[in-house]
Amino acid sequence: MFTKEEALEYHHGKRSGKIETLPSKPCKTQKDLTLAYSPGVAVACNAIAENPEDAWLYTNKQNLVGVISNGTAVLGLGNIGPLAGKPVMEGKGILFKVFADIDAYDINVAQNDPDKLIDFCKMISPTFGGINLEDIKAPECFYIEETLIKELDIPVFHDDQHGTAIITLAATMNSLEITGKKIEDIKIIISGAGAAAISCAKLFLILGASKEQIFMFDSKGLIHKGRTDLNALKEQFMQKENVSLADAMKGADLFLGLSQKDAINADMVISMAKDPIIFACANPDPEIAYDIAKKARPDCIMGTGRSDFPNQINNVLCFPFLFRGALDCRAKTINIEMKLAAATALAELAKKEVPKEICEAYNVSSLSFGKDYIIPKPVDKRILQNVASAVVEAAMKTGVASISLDLDKYKKDLEIRMLSLHERIDFLEEHYK
Repeated sequence: MFTKEEALEYHHGKRSGKIETLPSKPCKTQKDLTLAYSPGVAVACNAIAENPEDAWLYTNKQNLVGVISNGTAVLGLGNIGPLAGKPVMEGKGILFKVFADIDAYDINVAQNDPDKLIDFCKMISPTFGGINLEDIKAPECFYIEETLIKELDIPVFHDDQHGTAIITLAATMNSLEITGKKIEDIKIIISGAGAAAISCAKLFLILGASKEQIFMFDSKGLIHKGRTDLNALKEQFMQKENVSLADAMKGADLFLGLSQKDAINADMVISMAKDPIIFACANPDPEIAYDIAKKARPDCIMGTGRSDFPNQINNVLCFPFLFRGALDCRAKTINIEMKLAAATALAELAKKEVPKEICEAYNVSSLSFGKDYIIPKPVDKRILQNVASAVVEAAMKTGVASISLDLDKYKKDLEIRMLSLHERIDFLEEHYK
């Protein structure tokens, strides 16, 4: 745990904030200056004017993601606005860099009109190789993302929707394998009906579930046909008749929480089916505390969004690696096949032997595939190679990649890239001491 003072000091320190811009080329001599700016820069400008694809060769576009938010749905804090949401967007930037060596600019926009936000993203899109939409409230986030995907030729990805869904899908695939259950046979309860919940439900359908199996609850209760206050997105998951959350939990196989602290209790967990799967992902406090759920049902598979308990279901397992692959093959979009490839790669990695250094990082003697280890740990360096290469392969197979890569060589290049990055990080940490 940490204190309020520790958190504020971390974000302040010797240099306020969490990210900075550093040069990637020398700029010390007169010749360096003439190449970096005038007149040498005109050569690169003319090359791009003649062939716009050359922007991927001569600018940082090929490694730059825009993290764009209007601060209307920040973590569990709600609509706190773009300025108060900036620390989160900077946080995305540092995770992009540390986990996948991707540069990210956080752009916090004082604009709640979805059409104006769309126009803004379109106007600045030439700068970036991809756009990560972040912490934009539903249902506007769906409209904004869908429109930008149609109108831009770079990947646009709302992480709150798809990042959560991809990690949840990977965790679900492995949990079903461990418990011997099949997706088409289970009863699914979802607490929450926002962007992440709806995206998770859609991936459950792709995996083989039916809408009749999914009981989705928002702040007013079950999504059902008797309600007249539902938007079109929620209407996709209407049940025929109304039931309480407590009644719905009886005999349920999977509970997915994307709502708020203490949404369910021990009695509800006790009423679930044999070997229940519980993903309580509200942050920082889950829908039911880890210890309470495990005491109520020792046979459960329990996951949360927290790093201090087993089975952390967190977007950091997805977005850096997904974008790494998408940028490297210059994908025009991130399609469903790329998302499924990312989920499958994560699920498969959890079944492999875990290196000693990862166990040491989490102060455990060993980790092996089972109820307390259903998805890889975020510090597992193998995630980058496995997920990014799977994403590239899916992009190439489905025709959205602009260039082809040799996958074996690509994996080796990623390893070299990350070694170089961590050498630079170590140097900077020494420099700032």
